[in-house]
Amino acid sequence: MRGIFDTAVQALEDRVRAGEVFTCYFTAEDSDFVRLNHNRVRQAGHVRQIELSVDLIEGQRHAAASLSLSGDGPTDRARLEEELSLLRAQVACLGDDPYLLYATEVHDTTETREHMLPDSTAALSDIMDAASGMDLVGIWASGPLYAGFANSLGQRNWYRAASFNFDWSCYHGGDKAVKSTYAGSHWKPGALAQRMGEVREQLSVIARPPKTIPPGRYRVYLAPTALQEILEMTAWGGFSLKSHRTAQTPLIKLARNERSLHPSVTIAENSAEGLAPRFTPQGFTQPERVVLIDEGRYRDCLVSPRSSKEYGEPVNAGAEVPQSLDMAPGTIPRSEVLQHLDTGLYVNNLWYANFSDQNDCRITAMTRFACFWVQDGEIQEPVNVMRLDESVYHMLGEDLIGLTREREFIQDSGTYGGRSSGCVRLPGALIEDFTFTL
Repeated sequence: MRGIFDTAVQALEDRVRAGEVFTCYFTAEDSDFVRLNHNRVRQAGHVRQIELSVDLIEGQRHAAASLSLSGDGPTDRARLEEELSLLRAQVACLGDDPYLLYATEVHDTTETREHMLPDSTAALSDIMDAASGMDLVGIWASGPLYAGFANSLGQRNWYRAASFNFDWSCYHGGDKAVKSTYAGSHWKPGALAQRMGEVREQLSVIARPPKTIPPGRYRVYLAPTALQEILEMTAWGGFSLKSHRTAQTPLIKLARNERSLHPSVTIAENSAEGLAPRFTPQGFTQPERVVLIDEGRYRDCLVSPRSSKEYGEPVNAGAEVPQSLDMAPGTIPRSEVLQHLDTGLYVNNLWYANFSDQNDCRITAMTRFACFWVQDGEIQEPVNVMRLDESVYHMLGEDLIGLTREREFIQDSGTYGGRSSGCVRLPGALIEDFTFTL
């Protein structure tokens, strides 16, 4: 892949004219995809795709385009030459872009993340053995992801990271199933077996008659997968400099120090331990860590190049949505969650999340998959679907009892256009007086 990238960059350098600057951003993947149903392989394939985005700049005027590369040098050179001609024609017709900003100081980087990926055949054998006797449906994705940046000023950045992501559910009957995920860069069959064991235990519980809980306020445990849904909703403008400066952020009360979160809540964009590259499509190098919320208080925003140009803040992100969200652990051992919950709801998954009151960062969502009623520290029965409506200021503020000591790494399973490199690392959250409205 590095050779394909270098060849494309050289082709652009050979054809750029005096007074022109180009930037280009390279993305590629070599991915195995396997679909399982009834705990058997139903569809398997491999995807190799390469894309190059080129921005041709003349002063403050610019035009951009993206094209797929074949890996064949002469073919790619011819396509790039044609694309540059089209971009020149567009730039000639365009006005200045007042918010155009790209890196002009050369900062070269090369990073290859360590990994221990299994052969997909071996991993699937481990999966099917661990899920023996269960009706498992899921998607396996694995392989390396690549990114590169170059410009006509001489800067070169290269990145390679490999990971696996297994996203699955085990079906019981009717509308009842248990969902789980296992992702990372180092395959551990023991960790998979532990998760499958937890799924088996929860399947035995959802086989019991479900309990209907009336609307009200309950003590709740949000597993990391449920908390992920809440934080992803909050991230819709919650950490964006543009949203803050235009007063559209759902965390406006936190930013204005009108509200605060629990002192145990520290949230960061942890690029050093994520899967996304640490350079932006405009060539800026991102910090290893940007603290967004520090001990319950708002600290920093994510700043894209365009917002940097508009508001005069330094660039620290390619986009103003977290790609490697990291929430600090708490002190509650996961093995003691039921004991601390005592009596209430154990929520594994949420979906259909949306804002019910954005100014108060109030979110509504539905419970999904295996959610349980807990009595005196023991799981009793599954609960029928419920709708929550609660503010993050309550969930992670005055009503937060504590966070788990152990955290879960969850990779975005999205493949729209390509495998996502987004990920989160989250604890579970124990919350008092959590509001359910339906």
